[in-house]
Amino acid sequence: MRIPNHIGIIPDGNRRWAVQQGMTKDMGYNEGLNPGLELFKVCKEIGVKELTYYGFTVDNTKRPTVQTKAFTKACIDAVKMLSREDASLLVVGNTASPMFPKELLPYTKRKDFGKGGMRVNFLVNYGWNWDLGNLNQNTSINRSNIIKHLNSWDVSRVDLIIRWGGRRRLSGFLPVQSIYSDFYVIDDYWPDFKAKHVYDAINWYDKQDITLGG
Repeated sequence: MRIPNHIGIIPDGNRRWAVQQGMTKDMGYNEGLNPGLELFKVCKEIGVKELTYYGFTVDNTKRPTVQTKAFTKACIDAVKMLSREDASLLVVGNTASPMFPKELLPYTKRKDFGKGGMRVNFLVNYGWNWDLGNLNQNTSINRSNIIKHLNSWDVSRVDLIIRWGGRRRLSGFLPVQSIYSDFYVIDDYWPDFKAKHVYDAINWYDKQDITLGG
């Protein structure tokens, strides 16, 4: 079976899950912490080399304050949970914005935790236009070296993107690295994560014709 080198994760549906459970929307974010850790362990076991979680975007910070505080705390807690694992960890996002949590500043340069191993990226206060911002200032950039000029330059090309929550959109997820990504959608909400979701996505990916445009 062909295992993707790099998997992108869009963990959507936390608010809808919370409402379904009779909770307030902000309470759904904390329920995504354990699924994130379980997914990390599944991907490590099957041999994935790089994993990128979509934490929250610059646009997400326009939501009500109670929700913004809740998903920011969830991202901080998630990164700290991952730092207790064997991983090469990096947080990518607009650190110049006051919405970027200061607790995560130490993680904005890649660092090995434990024994190191799988590269794990966490997008926090991320915006696609912020990521591409340097491209407007350098007219000499060509296709072969474009990634070097991204703010997310240390994140490799994504082979497979898995999105929970049933939505069929990228929501600005790493527009350059995802240009040839296969896209797999799971209708279940993120807090209802099951390891089977990942295995089903890998089985589906194995049957795709990967040409990279060739």
